[in-house]
Amino acid sequence: MPDLFWKDRNAFVTGATGFVGAHVARTLVEQGARVVCLQRDSVRANSLDLFDLRRGVTIVNGSVEDYGLMERVVTEYEIEAVFHLAAQAIVGAANRSPLSTFEANIRGTYSLLEACRRAETVKRVVVASSDKAYGSHDQLPYGEDHPLLGLFPYDASKACADIIARSYAHTYQLPVAVSRFANIYGPGDMNLSRIIPGAIVSALRDEAPIIRSDGTPVREFVYVDDVARGYLLLAEKIDEVKGEAFNFGAGERLSMLDLVNRIIRIAGKEGRLEPRVMLKRKIEREIDAQYLSADKAEAKLGWRAEVNLDEGLKRAIEWYRAHLDQVQ
Repeated sequence: MPDLFWKDRNAFVTGATGFVGAHVARTLVEQGARVVCLQRDSVRANSLDLFDLRRGVTIVNGSVEDYGLMERVVTEYEIEAVFHLAAQAIVGAANRSPLSTFEANIRGTYSLLEACRRAETVKRVVVASSDKAYGSHDQLPYGEDHPLLGLFPYDASKACADIIARSYAHTYQLPVAVSRFANIYGPGDMNLSRIIPGAIVSALRDEAPIIRSDGTPVREFVYVDDVARGYLLLAEKIDEVKGEAFNFGAGERLSMLDLVNRIIRIAGKEGRLEPRVMLKRKIEREIDAQYLSADKAEAKLGWRAEVNLDEGLKRAIEWYRAHLDQVQ
């Protein structure tokens, strides 16, 4: 029997023109929701267009920092569920431009949450934080009770948004929960500065994939379909998890060098390409290892990753191979 939870429910997705937001919007549409999407900039290779979603959703133009717009959207469209994924999400850009990152990621979060607090229709809100909010810890994997020690602009902005969201839950009983995902990958990510899409596209073009570190940092990756499912589960179970944060990870951790070598192998370029490791030693601001415990998500939400890294990379490589002409 199909899941009918989302049928005819009004949902608002911020960041829906981005990689993860588009997948969340797609999943909601497939499950029968009426989806409103926020679009700040109209850019080429927009994820809504890559997945041919524009005809199936309502588009609102503007920025999440605009409190008046947020209040109008949730009120006029009688929004019940809000998925807040809008963010300046590129770490390098955040380091170069901290003010715009803080505006989008912090002010944008409290503007939207205040609009939700004042709206009578909003019954469930999910705010995207990140494993980066934890910063550097000696004890791994991160548990939800680890302090948020993000120090660099992107990390700090996500820690702030995380705390603000939980503050709204505990102070105003706003039905909001927080997600902390590991690094997300899969079809449709057009930010080639990220290691997985960048390495895949390079390999498919018979170019040596570039590793912008010494190759030793260890990370965890989770496939985007598992991510979208996690977001919807959080919203569906909001009465049980209001005010809480949840880690989501796939459990497989590896170095950047091992990851790129795996991409080369799965792309069928083993023996023909070698990674270009750009640095001889660690970057001072690079955290050595970041990975999560997703035990709480499994226990309280029944969520666990269903797509392992090899299968996820295979699916991603197939998608990029089919869409290589659209990649800039």
